[in-house]
Amino acid sequence: MTIPKLHVAVLMGGWSSERPVSLMSGEGVAKALESRGHKVTRIDMDRDVALRLAEAKPDVVFNALHGTPGEDGTVQGMMDLMGLTYTHSGLATSVIAIDKELTKSALVPHGIPMPGGRIVACEELYEKDPLARPYVLKPVNEGSSVGVAIVTADGNMGNPISRSAKGPWQEFYALLAEPFIRGLELTTAVIGDRALMVTELKPKSGFYDFDAKYTDGMTDHVCPAEIPEDVADACKDIALRAHKLLGCKGTSRSDFRWDDSQGIAGLFLLEVNTQPGMTPLSLVPEQAKHCGMSYEDLVEEIIKEALKDKQARKDTQAEARA
Repeated sequence: MTIPKLHVAVLMGGWSSERPVSLMSGEGVAKALESRGHKVTRIDMDRDVALRLAEAKPDVVFNALHGTPGEDGTVQGMMDLMGLTYTHSGLATSVIAIDKELTKSALVPHGIPMPGGRIVACEELYEKDPLARPYVLKPVNEGSSVGVAIVTADGNMGNPISRSAKGPWQEFYALLAEPFIRGLELTTAVIGDRALMVTELKPKSGFYDFDAKYTDGMTDHVCPAEIPEDVADACKDIALRAHKLLGCKGTSRSDFRWDDSQGIAGLFLLEVNTQPGMTPLSLVPEQAKHCGMSYEDLVEEIIKEALKDKQARKDTQAEARA
């Protein structure tokens, strides 16, 4: 499917903790579209975003927002009400996928391996550990490893965690506690109905947190990952299944931890990102490039998926009226 020259509104920025990343993603997308002859309207999202989209009257919106409210279903619901065609996942999928506990509820019953754990009120952390150390604490609905902490036996957070210790417990009411899975950090991108490949992420210090993701030189990307073929195949299979089970559209990225001492049994899906970054350091463009797809091709492919979804909805409505 080729696409005609379009008017695309690139929605970026916003006010989440991931605003700087979204601005980089959005600008990259805008320049790629302009290089292919498309008309582009850049929209740095503010509280008047609905008015600005209505004034722009785009053929399609490229949603380059990261975090809330651009990735959690809020903006998707607004655009649904406005009758706009937009890239990436829709309202229901976005609501589920950004919530790590809802994602588990949707995927684990279908055999997708994910870590155990539970939601814990931060006040409880000051009394006792919710899990045996080491364990991971993370916000339920943030992306890009924002607010993630690894609690170890020899860490400087106290035992139990001290109220004065710096960490996400000072910023959130409740956190998801999961067992820490030793081993490798892996990720797989899905575009449409195809899982691309597996990348291993090797942070040069600490773990793959927000700074490691978006600071040049802080993480080595091994692409494709130097892992056994059966593990790579499992990553791609799980990523594609999760993409379909959640109802993702366009592209998604699945993040894994693999305890290589346990073989396939040590592979766990951590989360599914429905609006992966499109920055120079982002993983989806990197994997696409290794598969022979340029950045510009990738951007147009994501738009094609949105147009295909729009056509499919029209066909369904026509059948219903017939």
